[in-house]
Amino acid sequence: MWQITEDDLVPTAIGAGILGTGGGGNPYLGRLRAREQLRAGRQIRVIDPTEIADDDLLVVAGGMGSPVVAYEKIPGGGEETDAVRALERHLGRKFTAIAPFEMGGGNSMVPLVIGAILDIPIVDGDGMGRAFPELQMITYLIYGGNPSPAALADERGNRIVVDQIVDSKWLERLLRSTTIDMGGHAGLATAVMDGAFCRTTIIPNTLTLAKDIGDAVLAARQHHGDPSEAVLGVAGGRRYLRGKVTDVERRTARGFARGRLVLEGTGEDAGRRIEIDFQNENLLIREDGEPTVTVPDLITLVTTDEGEPITTELVRYGLRADVLVIPCPDLLKTSRALEVVGPAAFGYEVDYRPLAV
Repeated sequence: MWQITEDDLVPTAIGAGILGTGGGGNPYLGRLRAREQLRAGRQIRVIDPTEIADDDLLVVAGGMGSPVVAYEKIPGGGEETDAVRALERHLGRKFTAIAPFEMGGGNSMVPLVIGAILDIPIVDGDGMGRAFPELQMITYLIYGGNPSPAALADERGNRIVVDQIVDSKWLERLLRSTTIDMGGHAGLATAVMDGAFCRTTIIPNTLTLAKDIGDAVLAARQHHGDPSEAVLGVAGGRRYLRGKVTDVERRTARGFARGRLVLEGTGEDAGRRIEIDFQNENLLIREDGEPTVTVPDLITLVTTDEGEPITTELVRYGLRADVLVIPCPDLLKTSRALEVVGPAAFGYEVDYRPLAV
């Protein structure tokens, strides 16, 4: 077990934002929330998945909703913890640890906040190895976890517990509509599991990976190196394009930030033009009208000069950006997982081809 310090928060937020493929909420706001817990004298403890006991009771928790809404309607601070507490009352048991459901932006920081308030550790890992827009896309549920009971809580004090849900798609459908009614953002707790199940379904050590990526970016800035190359040196993958954002179409629909952005290459990539589709997260790259990179592999944008992650709610015309593509974890490449997180799950009639690096 290790403790996160205030100095750890900046690199962890940078790395998580990069792994988040444009989604998961604003990493800066998430970092501020975690920082305030440390300044209040609380501890943020992290455990490796191998340290979880078979009979430990874990819950998956974080924020649910459109990242655009969460950026403009800043969470009150206790929504996610309230959702966890609601499930504890419903079950009549206390949770042993928090299992993050995605490694993306602000939602990688939120479990740290919950753990600090409840004084329980966070598992070093998550259920996506990146960020995805829908709940059924977490590995805990893909590989047989129970979607119910589940709880939502908002900043007004409303807490809703759903005792029985038939499958994970209904979990997404019911909780998404309730989140919209709550104003577009809410705290979520779901996928209660024991330690033995968590160890087999979690994508391990992604919190450590996020910090390592962030440390590499900060070192590149300090030594005037290339931040993108620093990211790729830790995470793998390659730079797909260096260019400028020339068009952005973005709308909030059914609780998601949906849209498309266009980048035109600069320097060695001059003359190239790509389009990126997103639904909270970047999903697919098209070049010359053909899909070239798709989910579940990671498509992430960082600023060319500093390697700062660019989320889909903040991307705008004129930004100079590097488009990085990073191979997804192996747990997302199985036939079972691709049914849920592959291109077809987002309506694209294209087969997934693992990223060539």
